[in-house]
Order: sequence, then C-alpha cells, then structure tokens
Amino acid sequence: MAAENEQLTVGVVRETGQGERRIALVPKLIERVSGRGLRVVVEPGAGAGALLADETFEQAGAVIGDPWDADIVVKVAPPSAAEVAKLKQGTILIGFLNPRGDPEGIAALESAGVRAFAVEAIPRISRAQAMDALSSQSSVAGYRAVLLAAEKLTRFFPMLTTAAGTVPPAKVLVLGAGVAGLQALATAKRLGAQTTGYDVRPEVGEQVKSLGAKFLDLGIEAVGEGGYARELTDEEKAEQQRRLTEAITRFDVVITTALVPGRRAPVLVTADAVKGMPAGGVVVDLAGESGGNCELTKPGEEVVEHDVTICSPLNLAAEMPAHSSELYARNVTELLELLVDKEGKLALDFSDEIVAGACVAGKEEGGE
Repeated sequence: MAAENEQLTVGVVRETGQGERRIALVPKLIERVSGRGLRVVVEPGAGAGALLADETFEQAGAVIGDPWDADIVVKVAPPSAAEVAKLKQGTILIGFLNPRGDPEGIAALESAGVRAFAVEAIPRISRAQAMDALSSQSSVAGYRAVLLAAEKLTRFFPMLTTAAGTVPPAKVLVLGAGVAGLQALATAKRLGAQTTGYDVRPEVGEQVKSLGAKFLDLGIEAVGEGGYARELTDEEKAEQQRRLTEAITRFDVVITTALVPGRRAPVLVTADAVKGMPAGGVVVDLAGESGGNCELTKPGEEVVEHDVTICSPLNLAAEMPAHSSELYARNVTELLELLVDKEGKLALDFSDEIVAGACVAGKEEGGE
C-alpha cells in the first residue's frame, strides 16, 4: 500500500479469460478517477478486446505499465491462480469474484493478504444502484439474448404484410423478470414480436405490462429477500413445471433468466416443453453458468433437440465490450469513490453496509 503521503495507484489489468473482451475502466472515466487523486496504470493491450488502444488511455491521463503492483487493482472476471500470485499483500481487488460459487478462490485471496471487493456482493439497495454491476451487465445480456434468438429463429419477429400475404409476429416468452428479463422483453417488443413475461414474483407483473408485454400468471408465487425469488418447494416446482410446459408449447422463442443466488438454477423448460414447441423454435438459456433453466441445455453450447435450437451463452455481455465495459467502468468508479476519500486517501468504513457487504476477503484487517 502507498506510504502516507504517496499517491494511491489504480491498476487496470488485461483480462485473460477465454472470450472476455471487457475492461474494468475505460478512458472516459480516467479523468474522473484521476480527479479523486488516484494515479491510473493500465496494462499494455488491456483495452484491445473493447477496441480501446493504449493511446486513448494515455490521452486520458493514464500511464501504460504494470498494473499488478498497484494499490487497487480493478478487473472484470475472477483472477486465476497465476494472477492472484501477482497481487501484493494489502492490495485492494475489485471485480466479479464469484464468492458464492468459488469459495476456494476467495480463500486464496485471503491467504495472499488481499482485501477483495466483489461487485456482485454489493447490497441491492437504492444508494448502491450506480454500483450495481449485476444489473448493468444483465441489461446487456438481455438485449443480446434477443438478437441471438432472432438470428436463430427460422421466421420473422415482426408481423409483416406483403403482397404474398401476412406474416404473423413471433411469440416470445421471457422467464424471469429481473433486469435481463425486462431488457429482453423490451428488445423483443422493439423488434415487433408478441411478448409475454413470467416471474414467480407477482409484483413484477406491472413492470412486464409497462413494456407492452402480457404477464403469464401461473398462480404460483415465490417472493424472496433482496429482490430475488425464493426457491420453490418440491410441490410448487412440480405444479409450476406442469403449467409452464403447457404454456411454453405456444411460443416460438423462450428466453430464460431465472437464477437463485448460491443455488443451481431452477429447471423451468422441460424436455417435454421443448418437444412441444413449434419446429424451428429457439430457447436462449441465460442461466447456463448455474446449470441452466432448460432441461436440455448444454452450458456454453448450441444444440438442436426436437427441431428446436437451444443456446446457452455463458458471457453475452463480453460480446458487446464497448458498452458493457463503459457501464461496468461506471459501476467500478462509483465503488472506488466510496472507498477513497476526496483527498485520494483510502477510507474503508466497514460500518457502511455497502463496504461491508462487498468485502469478501480481508475484512478483518480493514475494520470492524
């Protein structure tokens, strides 16, 4: 960590994960971070995936160099074992760290003496909305999922009236009305599809309808804590699947976004449901990393079953690196401004529920 009178440095690393094109800080946010009294060091080529040249970072006031020696390291994906070894003791790490799914990775950060803040662990409260990286990246994924579905579908999305006759609109069902689901509904509507949304939380019905979509009411509710759905009982799951299976067969496209934090994603689209869909239909499963919402999903793959294409992309946000990086960089910058005072000094207040909630390693060293 920087000495008492030295300037704190923020290191922006190059992501090494397969297919990861995002970057944790973009040039247009460098001036804002520098205005906080922080020196920004960017790894050579860090922005290449997002088509951001090193020169653009230098022009914004950053230095191209070794970011791993910085006081604060910001990244997108969880660090590999080799990357953890590069972090010096006392470093603050900010990124998607998967604390629920990778306890070994968090333990490695603890052992390395790293103080880690997981953006997905930031409490979903009003004051933290600008830091909500889950929402910003889910919005990108929801948008991209519809484009993928439109590409794979064997028919038009919009209704078309032509000299050869009228083509009816595609029928799109979105399961899960969180940020990704709502963005998917809005995008599908813009493309002219007939849209329907479903969620076990009844209060989101009005949000679905506000986007011009119908709300599929199966009569089963699962209101949980923190804006998430609770896990359904076995009886509720069986009845939900029976009703959903019947409903799904009426749709050309099904986009699934249902997640339960820390648990396997619920199976909502059964093999029988896929079998009953129109030939040429599409399922886009955004829950692949947690096992998938479709019984026939193969995470990270595209398969065809019963003449229905089932896609399970694992990182759609990385396919739109320009805007996803920009949104994520804003989330990171907001968190940085909470952790560093206006004089550029580290000011970790562990009585703040955002700071305490986001810290997944090194909390005992940082405060109460």
